Amino acid sequence: MIKKLKRRFIVLAVCALFVLLAVIITVMNAVNYRNLIADADEILLLLSHNRGTFPGFESSAPIPMPEGTRNDAPFSDVTDTFMPSGHGFGKMSPELPYESRYFSVLLAHDGSVMHSDVSRIASVDEQTAIQYAQIVAEKDRQTGFVGSFRYTADHVEDGMQYIFLDCGRKLDVFFSFLYTSLAVAACGLLIISLVLIVVAGRIIRPIAESYEKQKRFITDAGHEIKTPLTIINTNVDILEMEFGENESLSDIHQQTNRLTNLTNQLVYLARMEEGEQTTSVPLTDFSLSELVQETSAPFHTLAASRGKTLLCEIAPSITLHGNDIAIGQLVSILLENALKYSPTGDTIRMSLSGQGRTATLTVINTSANAIDPATIDRAFDRFWRSDSSRNSDTGGHGIGLSIARAIVTAHGGKISVAPIGTSVFKITAVLPLR
Repeated sequence: MIKKLKRRFIVLAVCALFVLLAVIITVMNAVNYRNLIADADEILLLLSHNRGTFPGFESSAPIPMPEGTRNDAPFSDVTDTFMPSGHGFGKMSPELPYESRYFSVLLAHDGSVMHSDVSRIASVDEQTAIQYAQIVAEKDRQTGFVGSFRYTADHVEDGMQYIFLDCGRKLDVFFSFLYTSLAVAACGLLIISLVLIVVAGRIIRPIAESYEKQKRFITDAGHEIKTPLTIINTNVDILEMEFGENESLSDIHQQTNRLTNLTNQLVYLARMEEGEQTTSVPLTDFSLSELVQETSAPFHTLAASRGKTLLCEIAPSITLHGNDIAIGQLVSILLENALKYSPTGDTIRMSLSGQGRTATLTVINTSANAIDPATIDRAFDRFWRSDSSRNSDTGGHGIGLSIARAIVTAHGGKISVAPIGTSVFKITAVLPLR
């Protein structure tokens, strides 16, 4: 149990860290990519307002330079003059026209090429530019990506103008940051995982010590209680031989037997939850079908004596690798539970089936009391009963299903309980086959 708790703690901590890193990496790269798109669209919008070129920056004209160079007018003044208002461009960097690589193509409404300009890019010739424009025309989208080029499509009087901006460098920077952040996150996750594996034992040590003390207390108390119970029973037998049987002595016998049975079950449950019971007994391959058939046989007579009916459907030739004694006790617990808490005249159904690599054992009975769906998950808790008064008239201690769950868990299986309607109780145990 402690090993499972340690593994669960490590898995949960690593998963929480993974989710946190994933959120951080996603947000950072999403913002980075959004800024890249926003910058590109801002430049394209500026170009589209000036028919595919920067304001005051005609390719055939002298290049405007900042103040203090050979041009009289500073470039910032030129951009302020030609910059469209109301679009949030602000001050454009004087270096932007020199840094940007773009081309434009003007297509007529019939798809023919009217004009193309590739003077501001060296990696794309006129034919390639026209192919890009035709691809975008088929997509019929106003903006998007074609390869590493961000484009915009604008309606003009002559047709459609397509402007393409080379975002290759920015995309390279974006993907470089993305891969670097993923690598750093992966390394960090690996390092933290290794650290958790090392320190997990120290973190859960208080819990482990508390659990060991609880288990030791149950075991020691069980042994300490057995001795006085044996003495009490022996003295009661002596008194019965001297004075004969009477109601008081019978009650003492009954209660000591109940206490002895409870003590044995608690010790058995503590060992099963820690896995000692299955490891101390050699695991073997045995016929699960025959074991269930043999274990359930006496319950037919017991059910009939209580005015109930037991129906069994057992699939043949199912073999299980495990502890046959513990599995036999599992079958007995489930059938005893069904007989105790079902009303007179009820039909109890037990089935065993095999599918793939699992065997499924199911017991269905009608509950004498109404089933509360809100508390049904507590059926496997120790000392829990559906009757809040915890009446012991049935002779049980409310610990049988806890032992059943411990047996199934020790064999690597799962057990669950589910109500059918408001009065039918269904327990399903799934055991892995090897």
